[in-house]
Amino acid sequence: MKIMTWNINSVRLRAELVLKAADLLKADVICLQETKTPDEFFPHDVFDAAGFKYRHINGMKSYNGVAILSRVPFTDTGIHSRVGREDCRHIAVTFPAFELHNLYIPAGGDIPDRDQNEKFGHKLDFVDELTGYFKQSYKSTQPVMVVGDFNIAPFEHDVWSHKQLLDVVSHTPIEVEKLTAFRNGLNWNDVARQFVPMSEKSYTWWSYRNRDWKASNRGRRLDHIWVTPPLTPALQSYTTLPEARDWDKTSDHIPVMVELSITS
Repeated sequence: MKIMTWNINSVRLRAELVLKAADLLKADVICLQETKTPDEFFPHDVFDAAGFKYRHINGMKSYNGVAILSRVPFTDTGIHSRVGREDCRHIAVTFPAFELHNLYIPAGGDIPDRDQNEKFGHKLDFVDELTGYFKQSYKSTQPVMVVGDFNIAPFEHDVWSHKQLLDVVSHTPIEVEKLTAFRNGLNWNDVARQFVPMSEKSYTWWSYRNRDWKASNRGRRLDHIWVTPPLTPALQSYTTLPEARDWDKTSDHIPVMVELSITS
């Protein structure tokens, strides 16, 4: 079973790119973030025609929005509001072998100080709430997966320059501390680092501000796939699709995929 996640930055604008990536990666399930459209305007017909007949979406106008699109059936759909806001950042479904959560953690603005920047405080509180929710709702012995745009690059080689980004939102010590507590809460396995050594650079996002993203290569690993211990033995591969960053009118994120040796 292959599960792809991608911050698409408008699903109506880039639905065909989603299908292009899904075709290249042979994805069975697609998780999207920043769909940026109310549910009534979601392009269901495009995905239905491509065989993704099972869909769980939660969207809003112009901002945020998450979607899970699948070729195989799922049950027990859920929508979770966080930090007192209904801002379309967390949905979940249940497959026979595991539960799947799709997350879009807030970006947090530009100033890494919650007193000066309410958005940064919201981000930290959001991660704290996720940590508590999963610890209270699940045990590490249950098969669960979380994917999505976490907007935090936790490790030294998840960013192009550890030293230069220590005071830049997405790689600050407090964000890393919060995400580490989240990861430790259920002993989650960070799938990327299961397959890519800690000593190697690994990125999933390059800013639109870099005219030649390949030449500068100032990337960050903001998009994640985590699994609880019962799913670790089923991990077969981890794949990124950097070529998607070069596609016409594409997202600044790239698709990321995990393959599991389980039946759908």
